[in-house]
Amino acid sequence: MEEELAVQLRQLRDLTGRSLRELARDVHGSSSSLSRYFSGQAVPPWPMVVALCKAAGRDPRPMREVWERAKDKPQTYAAAPAPVRNDLPHDITAFTGRRAELAALLGAARSTTMVAIDGMGGVGKTALAVHGAHLLTADFPGGQLYLDLHGFTPGREPVEPVEALRVLLAALGLPPGRMPDGLAERAALWRSELAARRAIVLLDNAADAGHVRDLLPGAGQSFVVITSRRRMVELDGVRPISLDVLPAQEAAELFVQSAGGARPGDVGEVLRRCGNLPLAIRVAAARLRHRPAWTLDTLVERLREGELAVSDVFEMSLRQLDPAQRRMFRLLGLASGTDICVYGAAALAGIPLSNARGLLEELVDAHLIQEPTAHRYRLHDLLRQAARADDAEPDGVEAIARLADYYLSGLLAADRALLHETAPLPLTITYPPEFVPEMDSTADALAWLDLEWPNIEAVFALAAEMRLETSVIGLAQTADVYFMRRGGLGRWEHMIDAALSTAERLDDRRSLIWLRYHRGLARQRGGRPAEALPEFEAVRALMAEVGDVYVEFEVLAQLSELRMKAGDFEGAIDLLRQGAVILPEGEDFDVYRVLTKARTGMALVRLARYEQARESALSVIQTTRARGDLQLERMCLDVLASAALGLGDAQSALELSQQAVAHSRATGHQIFEAVSLTDAAVATRHLGRLAEALTLHEEAHRITEATGEQQYAIGVLISYGETCRLAGDPVVAQRHLRSALDLAIALDMPAFADEARRNLHLLGDSEHVT
Repeated sequence: MEEELAVQLRQLRDLTGRSLRELARDVHGSSSSLSRYFSGQAVPPWPMVVALCKAAGRDPRPMREVWERAKDKPQTYAAAPAPVRNDLPHDITAFTGRRAELAALLGAARSTTMVAIDGMGGVGKTALAVHGAHLLTADFPGGQLYLDLHGFTPGREPVEPVEALRVLLAALGLPPGRMPDGLAERAALWRSELAARRAIVLLDNAADAGHVRDLLPGAGQSFVVITSRRRMVELDGVRPISLDVLPAQEAAELFVQSAGGARPGDVGEVLRRCGNLPLAIRVAAARLRHRPAWTLDTLVERLREGELAVSDVFEMSLRQLDPAQRRMFRLLGLASGTDICVYGAAALAGIPLSNARGLLEELVDAHLIQEPTAHRYRLHDLLRQAARADDAEPDGVEAIARLADYYLSGLLAADRALLHETAPLPLTITYPPEFVPEMDSTADALAWLDLEWPNIEAVFALAAEMRLETSVIGLAQTADVYFMRRGGLGRWEHMIDAALSTAERLDDRRSLIWLRYHRGLARQRGGRPAEALPEFEAVRALMAEVGDVYVEFEVLAQLSELRMKAGDFEGAIDLLRQGAVILPEGEDFDVYRVLTKARTGMALVRLARYEQARESALSVIQTTRARGDLQLERMCLDVLASAALGLGDAQSALELSQQAVAHSRATGHQIFEAVSLTDAAVATRHLGRLAEALTLHEEAHRITEATGEQQYAIGVLISYGETCRLAGDPVVAQRHLRSALDLAIALDMPAFADEARRNLHLLGDSEHVT
């Protein structure tokens, strides 16, 4: 859309003075949609423009002409450049002292590429690193990346280097399809990508040198800051900055500033009790700040109970909490995720949302938890230790079960937003949460998944450790909504394996069957069809025990897909017919009847039985329209487009493919958008418009690379290669066809391999034909 409209919309937003969420509520929209309008990624409908003008107290009529121009402007779908990331935590308020260390850090950024800040827990390593990184932001325009490696986080395993590299590469905008699985390969790609940028990377809380060795840059102008409780003497080229406790003068300055001013009394005794540790000083000062009647002597008196240790400071702060605040603090110490939102905290404590919000704000005021971004909370490692060392929480196991059920409910909500149809899995939610964040759109659901996934994996590990069987089984079965879109199918399989052990121990046959089905699905989508087949066959053997028509239908559908990939299209149709026979009558199973007809139609297309394929899709397309299910209709449109092309009607094929593309864009299903774009490109090629066809192919290719869906990439590459050959570009054609052949062989898809070889033969590439 034209930038002019986006600028005016942002001006309206600023005039309202409301937050994005508040504005979305007032205009009856979603925050994700408003974000796209304000950034120029989408044109809002005119009623939304009117609503925004009303909220800002402005007449909408002068904007009509600008809106009309933006609405009528042809939309392009070229890949947008990845935005520059700034993931740094909020800069600490009242940063005081550390002048020499800060100067060394800033100076190192001009003369070297790596710095390691070491020191004991609570000494202020992260505060110094974050403060320095914020000061250096303008010098590193290529991005400001932050990653907590959890090297010393209580109750949590350190982030493995291969996973850390996945997160860092994703932060640079690399799609899952470009990320190799191996550690060495990911490290090489990370160094290559970083070399082309001038970025600052903060690797916080490293366990040791080995933890970060593969995360360090190679050539280039980027700057890496590492923090750890251990010195990085084994790393060459890393400049060390070691932190001790604060000198007396700087400790006193920090205390006075954090306490809101000087108070009568002996500040030296307070600092001695705090061990001159910045974290302890801030916590003690926070107690004083909110008690104007206290003197320093009053504070010292509170600290004198017990031994002279830093833990006294935390204990003193805990004693000032009321029972509800102290319980929330203890429970937050149990949750070992990266952070937690107010909804999760309410579920964890089993209290109303408003109560949870108030308790969290009070704990932030007491400097016992941090709020690095709005409405998200986390604990420093030392404070997590203090929370766990406090009196044992009697319902700790139940609290983690409540948190797991919150995340399970969120996964189901995301699944509904993304898929609209969810099979009735054998799930148990013992503690339904009072609230789950609203997910009004695909963008909302994906944003929630991306934000919460580290926490979901952490609570899954806790649930497994605590033997919370229903939580382990439920989270493993619903995790496909994330892994199918973001990659990491090996991690999903690991979760499934843990859940399978639980289901076997409980002799939960229905969960066992669904979990084996999901393991087969993970292996099939992960490019291991030979390992997927035994899982699906095992499910077929077990189905008679439970009589679950849903899983029986799903496994027959997956087996038919395996037959399709192997080139056995008649066998695929036979399995689809078996699935159709078992479906009961009634509207509840209309979706499955549509799926059967659409998949049968696609198999018939591959057999060149175009009229039958067309009839199969036409028999159910009206059902999809009556349901308003765009993705089901898209499947039928794909079949109709392929059949029309086979019957020689390229113009109808193009129009049908364009409708399918529009449906996938509307529902956010990128991979199916790529499939339909390829169909549109082939139809356009048949109409003689080769340049236009190549543009459509390139867009489809970009999508498959971004999503990492290799099995769909094969068909996209073969068609792209064929069009390049016909357009007189044999070099590019050969490259795409060889890639398709390599993938088809690796994924055991002989029909596609034969098709790629035939096209290579037409290019005279005899090396790859045999």
